Amino acid sequence: MTKKYLLAIESSCDETSVAIISDDNKLQSNVVASQVLSHRRFGGVVPEVASRHHVEQITLCMEEALVDAGITVDQLSAVAVTEGPGLVGALLIGVSAAKAFAWAHDLPLVPVNHMAGHIYAASLKAPLEFPLMALLVSGGHTELVYMKEHGEYEIIGETRDDAAGEAYDKVGRVLGLAYPSGKEIDELAHVGEDTFDFPRGMIKEVNFDFSFSGLKSSFINTVHNAEQKGETLIKENLAASFQASVIDVLVSKALRACQEYNVKQLVLAGGVAANKGLRKALTKALAEELPKVELIVPDFHLCGDNAGMIAAAGLIEKEKGSRADWDLNAQPGLSL
Repeated sequence: MTKKYLLAIESSCDETSVAIISDDNKLQSNVVASQVLSHRRFGGVVPEVASRHHVEQITLCMEEALVDAGITVDQLSAVAVTEGPGLVGALLIGVSAAKAFAWAHDLPLVPVNHMAGHIYAASLKAPLEFPLMALLVSGGHTELVYMKEHGEYEIIGETRDDAAGEAYDKVGRVLGLAYPSGKEIDELAHVGEDTFDFPRGMIKEVNFDFSFSGLKSSFINTVHNAEQKGETLIKENLAASFQASVIDVLVSKALRACQEYNVKQLVLAGGVAANKGLRKALTKALAEELPKVELIVPDFHLCGDNAGMIAAAGLIEKEKGSRADWDLNAQPGLSL
């Protein structure tokens, strides 16, 4: 039997990405055109700039992905694309490119939820076993998702205000760090100590929801008060104290969710999954408290936005029979 492949497109924010995956879930190529340098001078993503970059890069990425995979179009069985959530203009570029490509080559079109993609990035590391719990931590989302089987998602907890990744970016701005600042805060935190004891939002609540606005406000007020008094605070200790608060809350809620739902695996997913402090804390906590629960974390290059994760989730949606018509549109507020 001739092996078939799926082409996937991701353009939900500021990364233009195209990947090729085989039907047995083996990633063949994963091209990512980053826009970080373009947005850095603005201190965040500018939607209009992001959309313009996607237009410039999308066809080039598609061509490169096919070449890198060493396959031709007639070996493809489907086209998957992120339909949401994300920036509406950015999503539209990817959706339009996917529809045009699929129509031109008479291929089925498979819509994929961006957050499902983050979860399925873990399947490229190890097979997923159900039931499982996914801790999704990114710039726009912080959620605990319970999965009984492939493609079935139940959000049992989510942020009531800021996402963890969003808090990292805002704190980085206050510290004068370059965007995106998550990696640098993580590095500073490993050098500093938790001397400020910032609040742990909702850590004692019986539910699984999160809140990081109080932590963000406490951090900003601490820095501003010191500036007004002419005091100099140790940047490494500020970073360590902030990160300790975020990690304590995420780990505490995730472990309690795993225990209550009696899961086999915990998947850490999303851009913040690249945080070394969070990875280490979750590994240690599970080993000590829930040794039977396996932790799966995607490789670093698969934690951020990329089409490889959309390809993995696209295979599942394809097997489920999920198909989109030619009127497929971007869904910026799409939920799991």
